[in-house]
Amino acid sequence: MTRRISLDTLQSVFRRTLISVGFEAERARRCASIFAENSAVGVASHGLNRFPQFVDFVRRGIVIPTAEMTCTVRLGAWEQWNGNLGPGPLNAYDATQRAVALARQHGIGCIGLQQTNHWMRGGYYGWMAAEAGLAFMAWTNTTPNMPPWGAKDCRLGNNPLVLAAPRTSGPVVLDMAMSQFSYGRLETHWREATPLPVPGGYDSEGRLTADPEEILHTARVLPIGFWKGAGLSMMLDMLAALASGGDTTCRIGRRNPEYGVSQVFIALDIRRNGGAQVVDRLMDEVVTDLHNAQPDTAHGPVRYPGERVRQVRQESLKHGVPVDDTIWEQVLAGV
Repeated sequence: MTRRISLDTLQSVFRRTLISVGFEAERARRCASIFAENSAVGVASHGLNRFPQFVDFVRRGIVIPTAEMTCTVRLGAWEQWNGNLGPGPLNAYDATQRAVALARQHGIGCIGLQQTNHWMRGGYYGWMAAEAGLAFMAWTNTTPNMPPWGAKDCRLGNNPLVLAAPRTSGPVVLDMAMSQFSYGRLETHWREATPLPVPGGYDSEGRLTADPEEILHTARVLPIGFWKGAGLSMMLDMLAALASGGDTTCRIGRRNPEYGVSQVFIALDIRRNGGAQVVDRLMDEVVTDLHNAQPDTAHGPVRYPGERVRQVRQESLKHGVPVDDTIWEQVLAGV
């Protein structure tokens, strides 16, 4: 069962809970805002639904609420930072801001961030950069949670990737895991007792299935593009470790639960060459051409990545943010 809660209420409850587990007031406000915003745009799997686990990690000392990232290496437009096991969403927010600042100075900015924690919804940082007028790319490695192509056991991470481009009438933002469905999406379908729209992994007999419960049981998620997604996952992992000076997926997998991941944030001041009008002209041409594609009536109108985000957010502001009753009650009780 679900109900709708105002965005302000969601933020207030999150903030109060975070303060109770050791967050300073302003850091609690910022972190609560990210969690609430993720639910408001329809990604509760990395908003409300992930909040109880986040609080548990804080209480267990896996996430250190007072820790802030520190710079370890400066190489002009490329810097390496240590997240010091601080809150992943705050570290990612600050790393995005720093990448944007470097891009304003050099035209491009790259931040490699090591020893940080789960950033929750990576698309948040893509929207943040694109709305500031910059192109953006970011990715993170994870604990081993996806099998290489042709294997049964997990050796790769599903290593989410974010790509964003600015556009005055609405940025284009792609936020995707290297698995056909993220674990958060699988858990949402399992909780709602609904099948996946297409096969997303393997059952205990090694057969492709759209049953989220079977996939969560076997932990054999399907890489996007089969072997291509597996290869891309491996490359993103290696590049994240190299750019940040941090750990690879195989090292992260030696500890339980997941912590100390490596991330990369790259911002490009794309409007330097011709200004916003040149960027908008190109972007609008691509979007218009896509919208002119003949839709498959089974799936409705053709949309670009991130197109529904603003619509979903407006619905949440007008009617309230949809929340799972059980998880909401858990959060109200102090998780």
